[in-house]
Amino acid sequence: MTLGPLMIDIAGTALTASDRELLQHPLVGGVILFSRNYVDRNQLRALNHEIHAARSPAVLIAVDHEGGRVQRFREGFCQLPPLRWVGRHFDSDPNGARELARLHARLMATELLDVGVDFSFAPVLDIDRGLCEVIGDRSPHPDPESVAALSLAYMQGMRQAGMAAVGKHFPGHGGVVGDSHKVLPEDRRAFAELLDDIRPYRSLIDDGLKGIMMAHIRYSAVCPDIASLSSYWIRQVLRGELGFKGAVFSDDLSMAGAESAGAPVDRSSIALEAGADMILVCNDRAAVEQVIGNLKVADSVAAHARLAAMRPVMARYQTAAYGSLEWQRMREAIDAATATPPLELDGES
Repeated sequence: MTLGPLMIDIAGTALTASDRELLQHPLVGGVILFSRNYVDRNQLRALNHEIHAARSPAVLIAVDHEGGRVQRFREGFCQLPPLRWVGRHFDSDPNGARELARLHARLMATELLDVGVDFSFAPVLDIDRGLCEVIGDRSPHPDPESVAALSLAYMQGMRQAGMAAVGKHFPGHGGVVGDSHKVLPEDRRAFAELLDDIRPYRSLIDDGLKGIMMAHIRYSAVCPDIASLSSYWIRQVLRGELGFKGAVFSDDLSMAGAESAGAPVDRSSIALEAGADMILVCNDRAAVEQVIGNLKVADSVAAHARLAAMRPVMARYQTAAYGSLEWQRMREAIDAATATPPLELDGES
């Protein structure tokens, strides 16, 4: 059995008989965790062990754990600031901010790997243009070059811990007002105007980025299709023009931003045909069951290899494992930096 292209969620803090049955289906290749799946570190470690042991090869376990308001596990984990906090340090101390980004990422990855999570959907590479509230302080900075520099350091910090990074949301969520969880946003800019949003992806791809998550946004002046369901954006731009060789993830196909593409099976099929390696269907078990029962997928050796590359490199993790002196040093460095507000520039804090 190989890794299937479907990432699903589970409802509780332990697997049910229904969960185990789904995990053994050949279409399933991943599980994404939410706050509802967490009680404490020991419980989460046991749950992830159970998920990994449910089949061979083990499915991938992922989570959104960026810091700030998007951090699924809190009690027992370092309370990480949002990436915008790192960006504000960048304005006064670029080198120091890059080191903070690296430490932020390495600490995040170390604490997740200790409990059996394979990777976090991070970092956010969107440019904060002051338009999209759902992005906001999840973005490192309003300036594309600053986002590229900080995100590159962040990815390298994850890599030092042994975790693959997933940049999101390609080609950029910062130029719209709408929240794709609730609506399908439309970005009317021409392709040339989107190059700043794409700039951080170029930097990370050139340094070996392993994963990218697509945006549920229609860039209507460029292509009529939603980017997450678009062969133009995935195959022509991302793979062709940017040379990305890693795994492509859809955003959650249960979100309103994907609804116009039809029923869950239709959305899933379109996303995979467009070039996605793994599709997410979350918080809708009925939709998962429809996809499991009806989706027809052509086997892809290349997609399997790209997904397998998302597995952690535990030899790197062991160099600064959870509880080690190096882990303690990282925590103390982040704690000390968060205790001191960054220099205010132009009236911003």
